[in-house]
Amino acid sequence: MASAQDDKMVVIKKYANRRLYDTESSSYITLERLAEMVRQKRDFQVVDAKTGEDITHNVLTQIIMDEEARGSNMLPVNFLRQIISLYGDSMQSFVPQYLEASLEALQRNQSQMRDAMSGAFAANPFAEMTKRNMEMFTAAATGGKARPADAPDNKAELAVLKAQLAELQQKLDKLG
Repeated sequence: MASAQDDKMVVIKKYANRRLYDTESSSYITLERLAEMVRQKRDFQVVDAKTGEDITHNVLTQIIMDEEARGSNMLPVNFLRQIISLYGDSMQSFVPQYLEASLEALQRNQSQMRDAMSGAFAANPFAEMTKRNMEMFTAAATGGKARPADAPDNKAELAVLKAQLAELQQKLDKLG
């Protein structure tokens, strides 16, 4: 059960000496502690102690860089190159929304992904995800007003989803 305290924004002050001060616990913390707070879904904001500037984005990026440097390579080189190539591109403004939506969809489907990664399903789980991601990107790029030319109508799409759900349920029943 989450308390009201868990739901409030925690302010972290970053000092010139690179130390991070948690105003909630009145103690200095590490980047590792901030990463733990992210995993716990704690909402925090990092501000420069001198200027008051919000530097949360920079600190979160530093956490990712530290994780990658420790050998937890989750971001493939080709992906990083693609991200870098999008800076300054006309589509740059759509990328954050697209990436957020894609990661939210991935998190919603984590159990299915775990099953797929463990070999429970013979089909390629990434093919369907790629198709859906492209549809989300197309919708974001057009303001959500236009559907891809090859997208099925709602009734057909619903029928396909129901069939896929039934197939997944059968597979789960066999595993159980």
